[in-house]
Amino acid sequence: MRMIGQLDGEAKARTFSDYLYVQGIDNQIEADKPGSWAVWIHAEEELERAKGLLTRFLENPADPQYRSTAATADNLREKKKQEQAVYEKRMKKGRQLFRPMAAYGFGPVTFALIFISVAAYIFIAVYGDRGMDVLRISLEDIGNARDVSIWRGFLERLSLISQVLPEVRHGEIWRLVTPIFVHYGFLHIFFNMLWLRDLGSMIEGRQSSLFLLIFVLSVAAVSNVAQYFVIGFGFGGMSGVVYGLLGYIWIRGKYDPGSGLFLHNSTVVMMIIWFFVCLIGIMGPIANTCHAAGLLMGTAWGYLSSFRRR
Repeated sequence: MRMIGQLDGEAKARTFSDYLYVQGIDNQIEADKPGSWAVWIHAEEELERAKGLLTRFLENPADPQYRSTAATADNLREKKKQEQAVYEKRMKKGRQLFRPMAAYGFGPVTFALIFISVAAYIFIAVYGDRGMDVLRISLEDIGNARDVSIWRGFLERLSLISQVLPEVRHGEIWRLVTPIFVHYGFLHIFFNMLWLRDLGSMIEGRQSSLFLLIFVLSVAAVSNVAQYFVIGFGFGGMSGVVYGLLGYIWIRGKYDPGSGLFLHNSTVVMMIIWFFVCLIGIMGPIANTCHAAGLLMGTAWGYLSSFRRR
C-alpha cells in the first residue's frame, strides 16, 4: 500500500475515500495525527491517478460530485461483500470435495491420478489391446525377453540401446509415464488406488501438490524404463510409484520427523514382506523391477531430502 496524502478531518477523508472507491481505486483511511487523516491506496499502479484525483479534490472539496458518491460507494461495497461471500462458499464446497477420505485430506493431484487410472481401466476394458497399446511404454519388444532369460534379455536391450523405445525417441514422451495407468484386474487397481490415496494425500497435505506431481512423474519414468529393460513392454500398474511413495515417506519421516511424514513400523514390515512375496513369483507375473526401482528411488529421495533439512 502507498499513502497518497493527508486530509483535515474525518468527514473530508471519508468523502474522498468514497469518491476514490467509486472510481475503482481500493483505499483506506486512518487517523494520522490529531485532526489529520492519511489516505492509503492498495494498488501501486494506481498511485499517480490517485494523487491527481486528490489534487483536484483539494482544490474544491465542496464540489457536489464528491458529496453524491457516498451512497454509490456503500452500494458497491455491499455488492462486493456479497460476491466475496458467494466466492468463499464456492471455495468451501470445493475444499469439501477433497475432505478427509484419508487422514490428510484428499489431495487434488492424488484425486486426478486415481481418476485417470480408473478411466484408463474402463478404456482398456472397452477397447482391449488397442486401448492398452495407447498406454504401453512401447509397441516393440526389443530383445524378445519373453523367450530368453531375464538377464540375457536385459543384456540384449542394453546392447541395442540405440533402438529401444522407438516411440519415445520419436516424440511420444508420455509413454514413459502412462504404463502406471494400466491395471490387470479389479484387485490390482483397487489396492493400488487405496495406497495411492493415503500416501499421495499425506505428501500433498504435508508438502505440496506440485511436489507430488514431480515425484510421481519422476518415479514413474525411471521405474517404467527399468522394467522395460528387464522384461519388455508387457507390464503396467501404479505399484512402482506406490513403492516410491512408501520409500520416500518411510525414510523422510525417519530422518526428518519435523516433515510430518510417518509410516508405522507394521506398515513398513508389510511393505517389505509383500515385496519379497512378489519377487519369488508365487503371486504370478509381477513388475518386480518397477517395485525395486520405485522403492530405491523413493528411499534415496527421502534420505537426500532429510539430509538437506538436517
